[in-house]
Amino acid sequence: MKGKSRHALRTAALAASLLGCVGAVAATRPWMDAAQPPDARANALQAQLTLEEKLQLVRSVFAQPDAAKGRPMPAGALGSAGYVPGIPRLGIPALQESDAGLGVANPANVRPGDGATSLPAGLAVAASWDPAVAYAGGAMIGGEAHAKGFNVLLAGGIDLQREPRNGRNFEYAGEDPLLAGTLVGEAIRGIQGRHVLSTIKHYALNDQETARNTIDVRIGERAARESDLLAFELAIERGRPGSVMCSYNKVDGDWACENDFLLNQVLKGDWKYPGFVMSDWGAVHSVAKAANAGLDQESAGDVFDAQVFFDAPLKEALARGEVKPARLDDMVHRILRSMFAAGLFDHPAAKAPIDERASLGVARRAEEAGAVLLRNEHALLPLARPASIAVIGAHADKGVLAGGGSSLVIPRGGNAVPGLKPETWPGPVVYHPSAPLAAIRALAGKARVDFAPGDDPAAAAALAAKAQVAVVFVQQWAAESVDAADLALPDHQDALVEAVAKANPRTVVVLETNSPVAMPWLDRVGAVLAAWYPGSAGGEAIANLLFGRADPSGRLPITWPRDLAQLPRPVLEGAGAAPGTPPPASVDYAIEGADVGYRWFQRQGLEPLFPFGYGLSYTRFEHGAPKVALKDGLPRVSVEVRNVGKRAGADVVQVYAQVPGSPIRRLAGFAKVALQPGQARTVEVALEPRLLSDFDTAKRHWVLRGGDYALYVGRSATDLAEPVHVQLPARE
Repeated sequence: MKGKSRHALRTAALAASLLGCVGAVAATRPWMDAAQPPDARANALQAQLTLEEKLQLVRSVFAQPDAAKGRPMPAGALGSAGYVPGIPRLGIPALQESDAGLGVANPANVRPGDGATSLPAGLAVAASWDPAVAYAGGAMIGGEAHAKGFNVLLAGGIDLQREPRNGRNFEYAGEDPLLAGTLVGEAIRGIQGRHVLSTIKHYALNDQETARNTIDVRIGERAARESDLLAFELAIERGRPGSVMCSYNKVDGDWACENDFLLNQVLKGDWKYPGFVMSDWGAVHSVAKAANAGLDQESAGDVFDAQVFFDAPLKEALARGEVKPARLDDMVHRILRSMFAAGLFDHPAAKAPIDERASLGVARRAEEAGAVLLRNEHALLPLARPASIAVIGAHADKGVLAGGGSSLVIPRGGNAVPGLKPETWPGPVVYHPSAPLAAIRALAGKARVDFAPGDDPAAAAALAAKAQVAVVFVQQWAAESVDAADLALPDHQDALVEAVAKANPRTVVVLETNSPVAMPWLDRVGAVLAAWYPGSAGGEAIANLLFGRADPSGRLPITWPRDLAQLPRPVLEGAGAAPGTPPPASVDYAIEGADVGYRWFQRQGLEPLFPFGYGLSYTRFEHGAPKVALKDGLPRVSVEVRNVGKRAGADVVQVYAQVPGSPIRRLAGFAKVALQPGQARTVEVALEPRLLSDFDTAKRHWVLRGGDYALYVGRSATDLAEPVHVQLPARE
């Protein structure tokens, strides 16, 4: 007992000592009191800053060396996209900023040999229609960033897919504002749950890469509010990102990073956003106009802008009264507030071990949940112990393709297929060393599995003719800063598929692509699996899907057009143009307005190749009659979902709303449900009120007009049950 008493006394004394230390720190540095709200902590800290220290916080430097120009690595930088030095005297940590939304990038191998885990493409995560998958992916990459010493991830890509030829579609989350806003918001929440500040980007309407640095996007306010801006609004509410990254392009005549309407009126005014706005790398064009319009931090202006605007020029603008001191204080407050809110002070990033196996498991499950089975004639899939398999094409013996540009994640173990062009920006072309061939062989049992590279269609066809099943991998590399001119697969891959399918009708095609592609051979193959860019565990995930170890529960987050003539802009002006060709000055998004993707197809009476929300499964689901109940004046739709097949699987209940006076059905709610064979569950879907409303530009808020609302439950934007009608009162 005496020993226990002495131990209790020592414990009490230690606790008192620690409390005393905490109290002393709180007295001398009140901003370090974690019990205080972020705004109060930011206010206390900001009061201690000198003018020079404030100016230091509102700009980052490029965190890479340039040997050709004699530019060393900035002192203190880990090597990444951006770096803001800390202020040690006040305990302000440095901002170590890393790209991007798929994992921790290592541009130009600036940190030699420092690989990371890559999620599958953003479109794959969106195709899961599962907020839990998005959150888990965000938490994984946020955790890896933190363990590498990074405390900012330039993640949260959410530009809507208006243009299927956009080279960055693989970074984003599809064409619908509700789906994108929900999934991207969850990914951001996952990242910041690991005490890493996340951005959301690129604000706003940066929906193509062609002429991205100069193009003027033309669109009306209501259309923007009900489409691209709504996606941002929903994701910001859900994920609360510490920063919004403004984009390169102009919007209705003003650069996005000095656009008062976007930054001050909408983001900080209407949405009450408390975080800070950082520029994209090279997106700043002024001092006073940008600062007064709402830009809070210039990114890497030392390399990418015409000059560093938020340094001496900003100091001069303050002296001349062009920028008020209160505005600079607001810029600094927003930055510090976000750092406190995300835990950068209380949970500093530092090198730590990474559970690579766990990270790969997250990436694999995301791909399994997001791959979309587009075709499966005569139940060719899942493969039922075939005696022989021919695996063909797309370096499937080495790995799986990744998209290019700033989001590229260098794999642990290096590039599985080095030396492909381009090797410089926006390359290199990288394959993650997760070979589908090896994974297929691991699951094929005693089956013979042979491989052909696919560069010789005749040889591939000969191999396929001798096999019971042929699995052809085709690919389309895409990257930041370039768009495709069309939807065709490159390198004569259509001829390869045609030859293999002619030799063996039991042909499965696996697509490793950025977005939709043309498939002239579709009716002549047995099955098609859209794997997107499959990520670090893509080979294993694809094999699990092919053999039925995982059910393909992905549903399209985009509309798959039959041809370019169905698009609002059949010709993407400037894409694929010869060097020196003048870029287009503007792009007219008023053509489709808010009716992006499936809503455009409805409006025009067009039948896509595959509709938004579409995807096959290895099992079958039945929906009961939907029921509608009102809660707080808003509808909730409940429906019983039953798995009537013989395999476990997951279904996505999609609810579309048709508001009074509009012929267009909008996705207003969704839920994913996993069921065992024979299992049934009643799913309740709450509908997003803004998808039941219109944005009133005169009143500057959403208005629910009231009247008769038709609610459709279905499996895609075109596969819908008879509507249930509900009367809603008008509300603002």
